[in-house]
Amino acid sequence: MSQKGELTRRNIKEQAIKLFVKRGFKDVTMKDICEVTQLSRGGLYLHYGSTRQIFAEIIDDLMGCQEDEFSEKISNNISAKTILTDVLERYAREMKDSQGALNVAIYEFFSSENVSENNALAKQYQKSRVMWRQLLEYGIKRGEFNAVDVDAVFDLIVFSYQGVRMYSTLMPIDETIPNNIVTMIKKIILKGEGE
Repeated sequence: MSQKGELTRRNIKEQAIKLFVKRGFKDVTMKDICEVTQLSRGGLYLHYGSTRQIFAEIIDDLMGCQEDEFSEKISNNISAKTILTDVLERYAREMKDSQGALNVAIYEFFSSENVSENNALAKQYQKSRVMWRQLLEYGIKRGEFNAVDVDAVFDLIVFSYQGVRMYSTLMPIDETIPNNIVTMIKKIILKGEGE
């Protein structure tokens, strides 16, 4: 594809994301995307055949950007406590921020598909599980973390985080909730925190 075509596709996705954040997945039409991108219907259909195709590519882009954020830090011998604290602080900030989140659109998109282990969300979940397992085992080995059930703790972290993110788009969330979740996760994982 030409550079101009790639720029047009990028613009379409950037503008579509704004619509999906505001309205969710189900309430965005190709006509809406034409209006915000100022493309004709033919111009838009030259690049994408449906809102589903646009959203699927947005999801693929987002999933591709989520690198393994722990491996390099572990290989540089950064303390497990520092790595954990940094990521949990970021999670707390993100749980408090309901603006700019695609949570409702993602839920609508994936709930309308056949749920399988091959969908992008399931693949990202498995990738995150591997990443978190590496961090938790690293912290246990270094004596910084309690000997926890790694899979159970991962599920606690990911579903607490995603649950609050979803609820924050549907109702006001007291900002103590993310802080309480992070505090409890630290008490479970970090040696000396739960005493």
